[in-house]
Amino acid sequence: MFADTDRLHIAIQKNGRLADYSRDLLRDAGMRVVKGVNDLAARVENFPLDLLFVRDDDIPTFVADGVCDFGIVGGNVLEEFALGTPDAKFEIVSRLGFGRCTLKIAGKDGVEYASPASLSGKRIATSYPLIVNRFLADAGVESSIVTMNGAVELAPRLGIADFICDIVSTGATLDANGLVAFDTVYESEAVLVRAQRPVDAAKAAAAEQMLGRLEGVLATKEAKYIMLNAGSENLPAITALLPGAGAPTVLPLHGRPGQFAVHAVCQESVFWETLQKLKAAGASAILVVPIEKMMM
Repeated sequence: MFADTDRLHIAIQKNGRLADYSRDLLRDAGMRVVKGVNDLAARVENFPLDLLFVRDDDIPTFVADGVCDFGIVGGNVLEEFALGTPDAKFEIVSRLGFGRCTLKIAGKDGVEYASPASLSGKRIATSYPLIVNRFLADAGVESSIVTMNGAVELAPRLGIADFICDIVSTGATLDANGLVAFDTVYESEAVLVRAQRPVDAAKAAAAEQMLGRLEGVLATKEAKYIMLNAGSENLPAITALLPGAGAPTVLPLHGRPGQFAVHAVCQESVFWETLQKLKAAGASAILVVPIEKMMM
């Protein structure tokens, strides 16, 4: 355990695709991270939070065992851990929207694959044997699983397996190895997980403050603030067009009877097509601005 038990501790990936995203999320939440004396830990100077940099597949264990209060980890890694440790003490706090990828069945270009039944009696190489076993069981298919910790895409070429099941982000690795994706086994993104253990009042308050900040950052990723003018007769149609908005703020325009200013926070992307529809519905002076910070 950490010596500073009065501080929160969060485990994030030391290297890899989620490492930078995780650091950026904490930075956007106002956490000023001070480099530690080594590469394993760092301290936030303006908040009672310490960071621990570890391998991605160690993060669920650190959280479930209570070594860390929180962790940011790929959903695929967490799912594999949860299947193997059904009594683990953790909860998913939030899905973070970055690090999206898909666990897919793939094989050599030209190999016949019509459905999961095509895997019957075949050998499948993967780093996620428990997720793949569940997929096969749900499909009623019996196959042999070859567990590999890396270089899974080489298995068909080396004759180790007929198919692979591996993480696909862009598909470039499959293309480079002459493989084609056939079926989706699991869709993943980064998640924030929390240890299920009692903490004192001070740490509980700090945790809620941190979660509030992170929630605010996530809420502003796609959110936009829209301002426009419209006549009273057009307000119902315009309000219905505002993407992902709750009840907008409607204010009368000074000196212009029947004309109103409409302000709304839109939680979904605002495209040019949306602006054109708003204009066609009677909106004018439409302004869309990004939101830097928002406390939910």
